[in-house]
Amino acid sequence: MAAAVETGARPVLALAMGDPAGVSAELTARLVALPEVLDAAKLVVIGDRRVLDEGARIAGVTLDIEMVPFDGLEGADSGRHAFIDLRHLNPSDVKRGEATLIGGTFATRNFRTALELANAGRVNGVCFTPFNKKAMRFAYPGYDDEIRFVADVIGFTGKVREFNVLDKVWNARVTSHIPLAEVSSSLSVDLILSELQLTYGCLRDAGYDNPRIAVAGLNPHAGDGGSFGMEEIEIIEPAVAKAKALGLNVEGPFPADTVFLRALKEGFQAVLTMYHDQGQIAMKLMGFDKGVTMMGGLPFPLCTPAHGTAYDIAGKGIADVGASREAVLLAARMARRSAGLSAAA
Repeated sequence: MAAAVETGARPVLALAMGDPAGVSAELTARLVALPEVLDAAKLVVIGDRRVLDEGARIAGVTLDIEMVPFDGLEGADSGRHAFIDLRHLNPSDVKRGEATLIGGTFATRNFRTALELANAGRVNGVCFTPFNKKAMRFAYPGYDDEIRFVADVIGFTGKVREFNVLDKVWNARVTSHIPLAEVSSSLSVDLILSELQLTYGCLRDAGYDNPRIAVAGLNPHAGDGGSFGMEEIEIIEPAVAKAKALGLNVEGPFPADTVFLRALKEGFQAVLTMYHDQGQIAMKLMGFDKGVTMMGGLPFPLCTPAHGTAYDIAGKGIADVGASREAVLLAARMARRSAGLSAAA
């Protein structure tokens, strides 16, 4: 994929416009207008120009973006962002604040196009403004989550995991979208070890040379020596020991109710939690408007803001671009590092 990176180590990122009934068009327009985004990466925005223009009107920004055909991307002006106009949605057809088949069809086609560009090596990474899963399922009934969709589109069979990222700490998790009742039986030494290895590798891709990872326990007080459960002794501790033997900078298990406080105080770059809400609650309390979701394990970085489509404020021009900006900047850093290039000036 290095061929897609421009001179001066500015990577090329596909940016898929998300659900048009929420704040995605406004956020896309704000991203295109940010000078720090232009300094960090060349965006190839994918969607409908009419929807983008409506987003710019709502956001109150002026856009400087080059219209390019799908087959003419490589010849685009390197100093400007580019737009591939699929011309597949009239803004007058959008029902603001509502999940619809029209909105899901728009977002899934944009996302599919962005993934195909990345899979073909024509861009170095993918970002997207927020999707609505209900709308996506209208258009693609098999849409469980972004990981499933990515695997379907590019035929990827490797391990992919969702990370939540703030500037001070990352959150990785061993289990994700499963019932809480199934968490304990799903844990194993090998699974935890593989998650630690994936987390360590993704942190290195993001620029951390020897990242420290704190591991959360499953039970109250991390089991309290077996008083409240044996998972820490029988599964989590052996996995941490194996990770250390492989040279990973890992510690734990620590009680889940204090592990994030410990991570912030002691300088851990990531916390590995055992299940979804164990980490999500802490991360969203620390930075809901700044959080980034990153899909680790793919051949290219894939990042998006951690928040949703914000139907309640759609069209009001008050959407905070902070998390979307951080998603693009993280993808740009990871793309530069994976290509072995220096940081952009």
